[in-house]
Amino acid sequence: MWAQSWGNVYDLLAPKNGSLGYDLTQALVRHGYDALKETKVAEAFYVSLGFPPLPESFWTRSLFVRPRDREVDCHASASNIDAKEDVRIKTCLRVNADDFYTVHHELGHVYYDRAYQHQSVIFQDGANDGFHEAIGDFIGLSSVTPAYLHELGLIDNVPAQAADIPFLLRMALEKIAFLPFGYIVDKWRWQVFAGQTAPADYNSAWWELRMKYQGVAPPGPRPPDAFDPGAKAHIAASEPYMRYFLATIYQFQFHRAACGMMGWQGPLHRCSIAGNSEVGRLFQDMLRLGASKPWPEALATFTGERDLDASAIVDYFAPLARWLVEQNRNQSCGW
Repeated sequence: MWAQSWGNVYDLLAPKNGSLGYDLTQALVRHGYDALKETKVAEAFYVSLGFPPLPESFWTRSLFVRPRDREVDCHASASNIDAKEDVRIKTCLRVNADDFYTVHHELGHVYYDRAYQHQSVIFQDGANDGFHEAIGDFIGLSSVTPAYLHELGLIDNVPAQAADIPFLLRMALEKIAFLPFGYIVDKWRWQVFAGQTAPADYNSAWWELRMKYQGVAPPGPRPPDAFDPGAKAHIAASEPYMRYFLATIYQFQFHRAACGMMGWQGPLHRCSIAGNSEVGRLFQDMLRLGASKPWPEALATFTGERDLDASAIVDYFAPLARWLVEQNRNQSCGW
């Protein structure tokens, strides 16, 4: 309802005569996955990098599926209860591609929490708001690569180069489409807090930003007392949202650096770091710092870079960008 991800319109935009060659959701179902197995596979990815297995309490105290006897908030989240071993996730996992990725993301929070548990309590947090959200998404980028899915036995063959555009287009409809939305949520909030937007203009200011940055308009006339921003939970709860915008950049920056450590020569979207202990060692070095160092120092520990750098996104999606330029030749694009 916020147009923060566009993956559901992929079928309308899919390349003619282009196919990914497999359906991850169908593959998960066919191979008998359930919520617990999805989580076990995600844990195994982190363990392959040198992280310790999760404590037994994680498996007995987490919520993996929607209960049948009560209502729960199914928004996926991770919790660090005692700043030691009591870490949990709360999810209502289904057997599909989206939740396969989601559980890798949530375990990123859990492993980050465990990595910095030995820091002073004031430093038991991410290097900045974006880091905590980026950790699991960075792992998620590798978890959905065809090479890794083949390694898991979920798909029979790694698709040829012809499948790159469908793969990248699907990914862009999630990652690239999110960036403008991730930006405007806090831009709207900051304008409100600064007094630049009066209460009478809350809704109109929201839609002005959505049109400017997303090219999205309301589905019909809005009444004078409408408050559409409040439909976004983070706005209703006054929870900062810039962390998700930053995380979308950091995850690709982490991914590019990790693939470089491996000496990877192919396209970034085909690189999987699964099983690489050296990448895992350096990654854990960064995570153990928590908030004890300024974020540029933490970033440099793993990537060798001290600045936020969105060029990694450009590098990752370079084949798709070239294809889109050709597809849109002589077209008028924008809004």
